[in-house]
Amino acid sequence: MKRIILIALFCSVSSLFAQTSRQEAERILIQAEESTCFYETDMKGDYQIVHDKPGEGRNVLSAILYRRDAQKKWTILITGPEKDKGKGYLQFDSNIWFYDPADKRFTFSSVRDKFQNTNANTSDFAPQLYVQDYSIESFEDVKLGKFNCILYTLQATSKNVAYPEIKIWVSKDDGLMRKREDYSLSKKRLRTIAVPSYQKIFNGKKEYSIPVNMMIQDHLRGKKINDKVEYEKTVISISNVVFDKVDDMVYTKPYLEMMSVK
Repeated sequence: MKRIILIALFCSVSSLFAQTSRQEAERILIQAEESTCFYETDMKGDYQIVHDKPGEGRNVLSAILYRRDAQKKWTILITGPEKDKGKGYLQFDSNIWFYDPADKRFTFSSVRDKFQNTNANTSDFAPQLYVQDYSIESFEDVKLGKFNCILYTLQATSKNVAYPEIKIWVSKDDGLMRKREDYSLSKKRLRTIAVPSYQKIFNGKKEYSIPVNMMIQDHLRGKKINDKVEYEKTVISISNVVFDKVDDMVYTKPYLEMMSVK
């Protein structure tokens, strides 16, 4: 009996000492932020955005994303379907603009706006500044499927964020975000994002980690079907990623106007 008690105490103490320290948790959160930022180079990739609305069907958008994180610039050019071709988004000087070729006009957008009425926000296409825009309210070691993760609860310290509170699951072995939940000021869960896998892209100098796809479930937008609420979902798939310098003009309003087909 004494031996069993001693083993139990040993396991409890070992488990306690295995918990991630505050310093280590802060280091891994920095790593998670840095994995979403590409300050040394431009980034270009093909994006497919599939939006499922329960009872209404599926809409598919294709787009090209260009990012220059060092200057906080990005451009999204929608390439399909035909009715949306030529629309685009542009961020520079901390402002986001949406261009519609139908009326040849730019309108102001924000990080909180939905991307083409999907469950994605414009902010989902930009670097995720977990350290710069948030502070750690709490953290704990958890298991998420096969991943050993730290679960962070983060409170916004910046007004320029889409959500005042988020929870993120970051895998301890590679510092990559695997799951995220977005909350309102009243602590209501608004969205859940899952990133099952990443692709490694090497540009000759550095290896970068890019999600293969991001699955977003919107907990505010749904429909009751067969006595069960089904929520809207959006899957963002990323392919053909290149890390090379992009022409400066790509990050300007004239570029979107020039690329418009309407």
